[in-house]
Amino acid sequence: MARTRRYDVAASGRWWDEGDNRRLPAGEVHAWEQGRNETVCGLSLHRSRLYRFPAVLWSDVLPESGGAADAVRRVCPRCAAAAGRRGTDSRPAWRRVNPRP
Repeated sequence: MARTRRYDVAASGRWWDEGDNRRLPAGEVHAWEQGRNETVCGLSLHRSRLYRFPAVLWSDVLPESGGAADAVRRVCPRCAAAAGRRGTDSRPAWRRVNPRP
């Protein structure tokens, strides 16, 4: 069985949410895998001066989720294509039922 990837968030800015008492991403957000020093689209975290948010999932920063997306201005289109724009309530990805030989 294939391993499901878990994408966290790296962002160009940050802000403090008084209600939750935690730091949340702001500005432009990118998908990031823990243990890597680059985003999914290939930007270096250090050279691009991106903040890491290991406690925030990728699906929470999408504007349609309404989660931690209050201060998000732009979602990286390359990261969105690689990590997916699907949330937990969306239908499963397209799959071929009867592949040709």
